[in-house]
Amino acid sequence: MTYSDGLRPWAIFQRLPNGRSTCVYRFRTQSDADAYTSILRQGGGIFEVVFDLPQAQGVTQG
Repeated sequence: MTYSDGLRPWAIFQRLPNGRSTCVYRFRTQSDADAYTSILRQGGGIFEVVFDLPQAQGVTQG
């Protein structure tokens, strides 16, 4: 995930028929993501808003 993705932690994912999902858009605030999701749902499809922070590279937990 890039630095700019880290600035926009709220993501909209679309669920696909094969059980996978894909990131459609990213936002800075949850309210912006929720509003856009309601617009996308009018066209059909299954969309979900998630808080998706990138993991730091080179850092191990344990």
